Amino acid sequence: MSCPAGLFYWRPTEVVAKDLIGKKLVRMIIMSGRAFRLAGTIVETEAYGYSDDRASHACMGPTARNRIMFGDVGRAYIYFTYGNHFCVNVSARSGTEAGAVLIRGIEPVEGVEMMKQFRPVSDAFSLTSGPGKLTQALKITSALNGTDMTDQKSELHIEFGSEPARVLATPRIGITRAIDKEWRFVDPSSPYVSRKIQIKAL
Repeated sequence: MSCPAGLFYWRPTEVVAKDLIGKKLVRMIIMSGRAFRLAGTIVETEAYGYSDDRASHACMGPTARNRIMFGDVGRAYIYFTYGNHFCVNVSARSGTEAGAVLIRGIEPVEGVEMMKQFRPVSDAFSLTSGPGKLTQALKITSALNGTDMTDQKSELHIEFGSEPARVLATPRIGITRAIDKEWRFVDPSSPYVSRKIQIKAL
C-alpha cells in the first residue's frame, strides 16, 4: 500500500496489522563508534483495540503503561512481559481512542550475525520467530518506548517493503480473552511465523 507513513497508521488497527506483513522492521545500533543496521521482514502481527477488545491493554482506559496506545499513531509501544522479555508494538487506530499492532515475527534480512550475538541460538528459525525472540535479537528494550517509528532516522522504525503473495488470518494466540477475533496475520510462506495453526485466506 502506498500512502504517507503517518496516514498508514491512522486506519483501523486490524487493517494496519494486515498491511504490515511484508514491511521491514529496522533497528539502528551504535557500537564502538560504528553504526549497525539490523532489519527483518515482518511476517506475523496481531492487532489490539480499545474498550471492545478485552484482550487489549487499553480496554480499561489509559494508564501510565499503555499511554502510547492513546497517543500519536506510528509510535513504539514496548512493554516487559512474563518477567523475562520485551514486546514491541506500533500504535495504530482510526475511529477509536486506542490501538496498537504487536509485531510477533520477522524474517531476518540485514545484520543477522549481530542478531545472533544478541540472541545466540543453534536453530536459525528460532532467532526471531516470536515477539520476545525478535526484541532480544534486535536489542529492543523499554528505552525505545515512544519512538517515532515513521521517522526513517529513528533507532527503531518501519520501512515500506514488498507485499507478500498471501496474507492469512487466524485468531490471536497466547491470550484467554476475545479469542474469537481473527486479528493475527501471517505470511504463510515464512518459516519465521511463531506458531503454525489452521488459518484461512483473506
